[in-house]
Amino acid sequence: MYKSYSMELAGRTLRIDIGRVAGQANGAALMFYGDTTVLSTATASEKPREGIDFFPLSVEYEEKMYAVGKIPGGFNKREGKASEHSVLTSRVIDRPMRPLFPKDYRNDVTLNNLVMSVDPECNPEVPAMLGSALATCISDIPFDGPCAATQLGLIDGKLVVNPSLAQKDISDLQLTVASTREKVIMIEAGANEVPEDQMIEAIYKAHEVNQEIITFFDTIIAEVGKPKHSYDSYAVPQEIVDALMELIPAQEMEEAVFTDVKQVREANIRAIEERLEEAWADREEWLPFIGDAVYQYQKKTVRKMILKDRKRPDGRAIDEIRPLAAEIDIVPRVHGSGMFTRGQTQICTITTLAPLADAQRIDGLDEMETSKRYMHHYNFPSYSVGETRPSRGPGRREIGHGALAEKALIPVLPSEEEFPYAIRTVSETFESNGSTSQASICGSTLSLMAAGVPIKKPVAGISTGLVTGDADDDYVVLTDIQGLEDFFGDMDFKVAGTHDGITAIQMDIKIHGLTRPIVEEAIRRTKEAREYILNEIMEPCIAKPRESVGIYAPKIIQIQIDPQKIGDVVGQRGKTINQIIDETGVKIDISDEGAVSICGTEQDSMDKAAEMVRIITTDFEAGQIFVGKVVSIKEFGAFLEFAPGKEGMVHISKISKGRINRVEDVLTLGDKVKVVCLGKDRMGRISFSMKDVPMET
Repeated sequence: MYKSYSMELAGRTLRIDIGRVAGQANGAALMFYGDTTVLSTATASEKPREGIDFFPLSVEYEEKMYAVGKIPGGFNKREGKASEHSVLTSRVIDRPMRPLFPKDYRNDVTLNNLVMSVDPECNPEVPAMLGSALATCISDIPFDGPCAATQLGLIDGKLVVNPSLAQKDISDLQLTVASTREKVIMIEAGANEVPEDQMIEAIYKAHEVNQEIITFFDTIIAEVGKPKHSYDSYAVPQEIVDALMELIPAQEMEEAVFTDVKQVREANIRAIEERLEEAWADREEWLPFIGDAVYQYQKKTVRKMILKDRKRPDGRAIDEIRPLAAEIDIVPRVHGSGMFTRGQTQICTITTLAPLADAQRIDGLDEMETSKRYMHHYNFPSYSVGETRPSRGPGRREIGHGALAEKALIPVLPSEEEFPYAIRTVSETFESNGSTSQASICGSTLSLMAAGVPIKKPVAGISTGLVTGDADDDYVVLTDIQGLEDFFGDMDFKVAGTHDGITAIQMDIKIHGLTRPIVEEAIRRTKEAREYILNEIMEPCIAKPRESVGIYAPKIIQIQIDPQKIGDVVGQRGKTINQIIDETGVKIDISDEGAVSICGTEQDSMDKAAEMVRIITTDFEAGQIFVGKVVSIKEFGAFLEFAPGKEGMVHISKISKGRINRVEDVLTLGDKVKVVCLGKDRMGRISFSMKDVPMET
C-alpha cells in the first residue's frame, strides 16, 4: 500500500509516491515532475565505519539514456562512468544536505537518484534534489531537515521558477538555491553579468518557493516519516578535551596557529600532537582521539580570535586581501599562459586554441547541448599542498572547480562567428592555501587575453568566509579566506564577475543556513574585492586581449557559403574536400549552416584553400578569371581543372590569338594557365578562353 502526494510547482504538477517502490531502502520517494521521473533513495549502514574521522556520505545522480529514448554510443552499449554533468549535479545535492547530518555520525550513507524519464519542460535535477531531501527526511537516518531546492532563470528581465531546458538555453541566469525553513543553505549560479541587487532578489525569490515545498514536505513526513535511529557518537570525550586544554594553554595554541606561513603552522601543530602522544603514552585509549581533539582545539581558538578579537591567523584585517601578483607568457610556445598568485595560492592557466571540430561532444540527457566549444579543466596535484600521493585523474572536487571557472568565463567569450575556435583552458595548481578555484578564474582571464581570445571583459573571482556566534547577528564576514579559515569557518562564498556584474556563484556552508544580512554582506564584499583585483592587479598586467593569436596558435579564416552547396565542397565520398586538404595542408570544418572554417599555420595555404572553396561554390559568369591545370588534351581542345572537382574546356580556337594545328603545340599535361570564363557551352560545360584574358590580369 503506497501513498501519493502532489502539489503545483511553477505551473507543473509535482507528484510523489511513497511506499510504491524500493521498499528495502531506509527511505525512498518516486518523484514525478511533469513527465520527468526520478527515483530517490536514502540508505545507511547498520554500523559505523571504523577508522575514519569524517561523515561518509555518497551522493549519486544516475543518468540513464533510456530516459530520453537513446541507446548509449560507443562499442559498449551501456552507461559507463558518471558524466561530468552527473558529477556536478551530485555535488549540488550533497552540499546543502551534508551540514544537516550529525557531525559525529560515522555510518555510511548513500543518496541515489535514478533518472528514469526526462520531460524537456521539467529539469530532472529539480526532482532529484527534492527527492534526496525527502527520502532522507522520511527515513530513520538522523537528519535535521527538511530542506528544499529551487532553480531560477532570468529571461527578458523577468525571473522564471524552474525553467525548462529551452528556457535555460536563453536565460541570463541559471541559479539553484537550497533552503531550510528559515535560512538559505546553498547557492549555485551562472549568470550573464547579473547585477548584485538583482542576484539577491533572485536568491530570495527561490527561497520563498522553497518554503512552499517545505510546507508540502511537512505533511508527507508527518504521515509516513520513520523515527530516527540511535547511533554511536564519535565525538571527542570531554575528559580528553579537558586534559588537552590543561596541557596546552590557550595562549600556546594561539601562538601555534596564528602565522601567515602554512608550513610553520603545520609544524607547530605536529609538535603539539607529538607532545600529547608522549604525555598520554600510558593512555592508549586516548591516542586515536589526538588528531580530532587538536583539530577541535585549533578550530575553537581561531573562531574565538576572529569573532571576539577581530584577529585573523595571518594578521590581516577582516576585509584585507592577501598579497597579489599577475603574470603572462610564463610558458613558451603554448598559445597563451597566465599565472595568478594570492598569498600561498598560485594558479597557472594554459590556453589552447583549435578548430571547432575539436569541440567536446556531449552524449547526455540534456538534448539542448550536444557539444561544448569552451572547456576549462582544473588540476590539483598533491605537491600543491606539500603532500605525496599518486595521481588518479580528476576527482569530483577537480571537476566541480573546473566547471565553476568555466561557468564564470562563458558570458565574456566571443561568439563562434567572431572567433571560430574551440578553446581549452587548463588551470594547474602550483600552490594551495585556500580559494584556488577563484584564482583559476583570474589566471584563465589572463591566459585567454594573452592568447588573443577577444573576450568582452576581464573576469575576477574572490571568496569570502564566515564565523558565527550564538546569535544570528553575531558574525564576522572575512574577505579572501585562506585554507585555515575555510577549514574552521562556517562558509565558503565564491563569487566571480566583471566590473558590471556577477557571472558565477558557489556557496558552501557548514552550519544550518545564512540570514539575508550575511548573504548581502558577502556579495558586497566580493564586489569590492573583485574591483580591486581587476583594477590594481590584472588590468595593469594585460589591459585587453592581444590583437591576434600567437605565432604557435593555429590560424583560422571563415567564409560563408550557400548551405545547398556544401555537397559540392565535400564531393562524392569526401573526394573534393580531401583534395583541397591534400593540396594545401589545412584543416576544414563546415557547419550545417554553411560556415566554412579553414585552419592552418601558413596564411598563403589558407588563402589558397579559401579561394578553392569560393570557386567551387560560385555560380560561374562570363568574365571571371581563373587559373587552371591542364588535366586532359583532346583534338578539339584541353580540359582544365580550376578547382578540386571542377573542370572546364578551352576550345582549340580559344587557346592562342594565332592559328594552331594541334593543342599539344601550346599545352602539355600539368601546365597551369590563366583563363577567362565564357559561360557554358551548348553541352552545359564551362567554357574558357586563354587568348581573351584581359592584359591587366
